[in-house]
Amino acid sequence: METLDVVVVGSGFGGIGAAIRLLRAGVRSLAVLERADALGGVWRDNHYPGCACDVQSYLYEFSFVPNPCWSRGFAPQPEIAAYLRHCAERFGVMPHLRFGQELRAATWEDGRQCWHLKTSRGSLRARLLVLAAGALSEPAIPALPGLERFVGPAFHSARWDHGYALAGRSVAVVGTGASAVQFIPAIQPVVGRLTVFQRTPPWVVPRRDYAPGYGQRRLLARFPILQRLARGGLYLARELLVPGFRHPQLMAPLAWVARRHLARQVPDPALRARLTPGYTIGCKRILSSDDYYPALTRQNVTVVTAPIREVRPQALVTEDGAEYAADCIIFGTGFQVTDWPLAQRVRGRDGRTLAEHWDGSPRAHVGTTVCGFPNLFLLQGPGTGLGHSSVLLMIEAQIEHLLGAFQAMGARGAAVVEPRPEAQAAFVAELDRAMRGTVWVTGGCSSWYLDRTGRNATLWPGSIRQFRRRVARFRCDEYCFEPPHTTPSA
Repeated sequence: METLDVVVVGSGFGGIGAAIRLLRAGVRSLAVLERADALGGVWRDNHYPGCACDVQSYLYEFSFVPNPCWSRGFAPQPEIAAYLRHCAERFGVMPHLRFGQELRAATWEDGRQCWHLKTSRGSLRARLLVLAAGALSEPAIPALPGLERFVGPAFHSARWDHGYALAGRSVAVVGTGASAVQFIPAIQPVVGRLTVFQRTPPWVVPRRDYAPGYGQRRLLARFPILQRLARGGLYLARELLVPGFRHPQLMAPLAWVARRHLARQVPDPALRARLTPGYTIGCKRILSSDDYYPALTRQNVTVVTAPIREVRPQALVTEDGAEYAADCIIFGTGFQVTDWPLAQRVRGRDGRTLAEHWDGSPRAHVGTTVCGFPNLFLLQGPGTGLGHSSVLLMIEAQIEHLLGAFQAMGARGAAVVEPRPEAQAAFVAELDRAMRGTVWVTGGCSSWYLDRTGRNATLWPGSIRQFRRRVARFRCDEYCFEPPHTTPSA
């Protein structure tokens, strides 16, 4: 059976970024497993009309691969996917990618001091296992009664069916989250009738997207320092939002901006009332758009706030008895974030899975390693999400932590590294204390940030600078090391 030094699962920004840094650190016994037939992660799977980043382009790139050629202030999906492919090719990751190879089970073998991986293309072993599948990889579709009887196509925005022509159709959109805010304006002019089923209205602020001119792109390419300065300015501007999340009363100015945006774009008071959130801004993900509200005011659009009771073969019925005809259903209902599917496939020292250890509430040391799961590293693990800025900045800090662990193992001649139970418990307690009083737990909403216990297991409650200071440097005293066994187990 093949044995590799490192196996990375997932080829999105986390997986490609980790592979690049590991290769640059001298690791050659490396494989990146990807269940699909192309790299890209969330930017491969999400190709719905209007798909784009909701963080400015200069922040949504690797710090070591600046791109001066973004066509928009907020990069569209095709450009982000192309950028990630460019990075993989430029740094020699492509030969290490194994497409169509899905991880089905991972079991820690104490005797061999490695992970035994069962994949869709056979088994292999890995001394270090990096799970970089991301938090937004598995779509969440609500269990609507009667959905199986619907005769038309029904698909999630992350599984968009481009083969189905929407022109002139009656389309039902379920959900008004980040993806829906982008694709609703894109499909509204095309469809015959658009019914938007909204459970909770989002807070929406102006996007102010723009197209950098040729002169600006040329200047940034010639003088990279200018792009670094632009990136730094965007970073600082977004970091200024952090005190508002920690102290919700400071969110009042941003809420005023959002309400003014809504009032300007939606003149009808009845519709405006339905689109006005009843919770503190920031409790759910803050969205940005300049065309979402105008799309909802068009004659062919109906916004429905009553809950869906059932789905019929050609219609959706709400709890008030109203029936809305539909040829197609599109779900903009987000992803399985806290119920991470991979957690059910990874078994640690005691034979239990990550999901069993977490019991509905994910926990990890510095969001990256887990006690009882040696030589395992999570990218975008519990407590590493953001409500204000680019998650790539968090991923890079976690990759630094991974490299630090790898180097510490080499310096000690160790075969195994694992966080100390007391270190993990102290970090999780520190995280939970910092979360108290934040808008995510006091803002009066129910969001995908919260796990089944009501705990915010998704977000980092501080600034990116604080996260990087805490996570990027590997602290050996927080870990246990084991030397190699003198006689490998058969």
